[in-house]
Amino acid sequence: MEVQGTPKEQMNLGFKRQAKKNRAEANTHQIPDAGKNMQYDLYKSPLLRVYTEIEDGHMRMKTSGAASILMRKNLAKNLSIFEGEKPAKVEADRLICSTWMPPIPSPGFDRLVKSQLSSIRGKMIPDQVTISITEECPNNCIHCALPDTKNRAKLTKETVKSTIDQILEMGTTFVIFDGGEPLTYPGLEDLIRYVDPEKAITGMFTSGVGMTEERARSLKEAGLYSLTVSFDSAYEDKHDYVRGRKGVFKSAVEAVKSGLKAGLLVNIYVVLSRDNVNELEELYTLAAKLGVHELSFYEIVPTGRWMDRASEIMTPEEMRKFDNFVSRVREKEGPRVFAIPQVMKATGCMAGRKWLHITPEGNILPCACIPIPYGNVHRDKVRDVWKKIREDPAYNAKCCLMRNPEFREKYLKIRE
Repeated sequence: MEVQGTPKEQMNLGFKRQAKKNRAEANTHQIPDAGKNMQYDLYKSPLLRVYTEIEDGHMRMKTSGAASILMRKNLAKNLSIFEGEKPAKVEADRLICSTWMPPIPSPGFDRLVKSQLSSIRGKMIPDQVTISITEECPNNCIHCALPDTKNRAKLTKETVKSTIDQILEMGTTFVIFDGGEPLTYPGLEDLIRYVDPEKAITGMFTSGVGMTEERARSLKEAGLYSLTVSFDSAYEDKHDYVRGRKGVFKSAVEAVKSGLKAGLLVNIYVVLSRDNVNELEELYTLAAKLGVHELSFYEIVPTGRWMDRASEIMTPEEMRKFDNFVSRVREKEGPRVFAIPQVMKATGCMAGRKWLHITPEGNILPCACIPIPYGNVHRDKVRDVWKKIREDPAYNAKCCLMRNPEFREKYLKIRE
């Protein structure tokens, strides 16, 4: 039967027909007992209980105890990130608020709570560390943040394991393997397996190229917690254009399906730009159709191959369009949306404050978007470099530093 209408209308119709079936198969958002509000403790002591209650599929952040009134104000920013939001997944014995954080309850989540309490007292810990294990990549993305060094560097397994030891000792709770394309790295499963699941969860960013059902099972068996697959558009031709190669969209879709089939938590990651801000509904429909647990948006940053395009970042009007979209989909059936631009309005820039990045050359950066090495894992201890970063007052910023003309001029000698 021929489907009439524009390509967009055809896509939406096809997605709607499949969405309900895929969500049921993935069992992504089902609440075990719909007649009872599930409660999960985030923190509990004789004087204070911080917990979330699932009400109508949304998280309600609550406190009780003698210290509740005093601490509620101190915890307000952290609690506001999840108040009224959909969780990524609800189970009878644990809650997955987001694919970006350990499940509740778990030893890793307890460590994260300890880190957040330390940050209230002014002591910052790199909760999330991305390790770009290789520059090898079959794609040629027009907005890639990884500098073109041309030397196809990669970190040895011994160096990565030493780095993992150091960051876990510091308190890191989320170790992300990145690239390049991490699926090209021999021994990736060994690195995932090396991360102590009692201390941190592991994630991987991928374009999807090289992922198969067998590889997804292998990653899951090694202990991979979440799989993040990048999408630049809901449309195949446009996505492949941005990625610089034909067939990447199909690879991304198959990677999502393989990850879900293997039992991984799966997140779709979108770099939000002027080129795709008008595709928000289509991207959500795609995510819902595939049955992923989360759809994450990160605003494009003028860095890497996009370094000289600071004038092309999102406009206030475009960001309002995004904010309105996020508000609408909170009430829609489908995956959780993690709006990182909105989170950063509450938390400030997390570069060098909560985030740390290691390049394939071993350089230690405040985040993947700030190309300023403060040390190198081949010669420096990560703890010492973190201390050096924390001594720089720039890394307490309220907004993204790479979108700040003063920071770019002072630190990168770039005049806009």
